[in-house]
Amino acid sequence: MGFLENYLENGPSILEILLRMGLTALFVGLIGLERQMRHKIAGITTHLMVAFAATAIAILQDAIYLDALAVAKELAADPIYTTTVNIQVQRQRVIAQVITGVGFLGAGTILKTRNGIYGLTTASTLFLAAMIGLIFGMGHYALGIILSLFAFIFLTVFRRILNRTSLKHAQSPQIIGAETVDE
Repeated sequence: MGFLENYLENGPSILEILLRMGLTALFVGLIGLERQMRHKIAGITTHLMVAFAATAIAILQDAIYLDALAVAKELAADPIYTTTVNIQVQRQRVIAQVITGVGFLGAGTILKTRNGIYGLTTASTLFLAAMIGLIFGMGHYALGIILSLFAFIFLTVFRRILNRTSLKHAQSPQIIGAETVDE
């Protein structure tokens, strides 16, 4: 089973990577499917690509982190190093960079017309997809599942409840070419 082991000695195995990617596909796929069924500008493919990129970078960051810890332990145990070995490992940096990049992508899905602003939910679901990807990518399965289920409830059940009240969700305009046609 040599091919199922990771190239980094201390990182997640190929099976662990497949589990993390599979959970991302399942849960973000549901959110992307909901967006696709509502004919939104970013559907299942966009959501999955954002989430998979975030998952992959989180897995890589996790592997690099674990590898750096192992190197630090080896150096600390080596009698050649009589002084303190100082290795900085910052796991949060990758999260900050993904947030910045996805924020830029999400801004592109927001449309302002004379009747209002549309696409905010799609922008937020792209952001959410990236966060779910990061969470699964770093191996926090329970948090990823809980976040995904709440998001799906908000996008489906909660929206249906709101639509039965006076707090109905504003309909997005129909986009034709570069023009918008307000419904």
